[in-house]
Amino acid sequence: MNRMFRLGPVLRARKAQEDAARGAVIQSRQEIRDAQALVKRRQLDLAGADAPSEGTARAMVASMVARQSLAATLSGAHKLVDEAEERTREKVAELADAAKRRRAVEMMAERHAETIKHLDLATEQNNLDEIAVTSKARNAARGVDTAEERGSVLRTGAGSVANRRSAAEREDEARETANSVAAQRPMIDLADARQSIDAARDRLAVVAKRPADRAELEDEDADDGSRE
Repeated sequence: MNRMFRLGPVLRARKAQEDAARGAVIQSRQEIRDAQALVKRRQLDLAGADAPSEGTARAMVASMVARQSLAATLSGAHKLVDEAEERTREKVAELADAAKRRRAVEMMAERHAETIKHLDLATEQNNLDEIAVTSKARNAARGVDTAEERGSVLRTGAGSVANRRSAAEREDEARETANSVAAQRPMIDLADARQSIDAARDRLAVVAKRPADRAELEDEDADDGSRE
């Protein structure tokens, strides 16, 4: 399916026609206001031109002719108002028709965009399904069950958490035991320990000296025997 909306130029043309029709309606309404203003001016002129009640016959005739002329212009102004209103109604009808034709093409463009959106979603879903099937087939070829592997991961994770907790508990227990044993040990006086070590060292020196003294005595006895 073509992703570009083929009636795009038509839609732009319809929008331009609608804008032109809207401008014509605005202009015709302005003409109505102008014609109504002209009617008001002609009404004021006619009201100010009163018929003379006295004067020569010629003056009275001229005044009557002027009033008739003002009345005619007032009637023409009313006619202009009617014509402007009629044109406005026609322009409004043209604007409504242009909007309808623009909306028809616009709805086609919206349906086209919605169709493209559905096609894109379907294509994306097909790609995801294909990836899932390919991954499952690859795992099956390697002899790996995805569900079992996930369950193994979950069990291993739970076991590791339990092991970490038990190790921490064992460490706390060992620390408490060591502290209790250390608390029960008798205190050792370092000065007494030093004296004991010196006394043991003296005894060892004496013991080590006795063989040497015995050897000297034996040597002296041997010398005495040789002299005899």
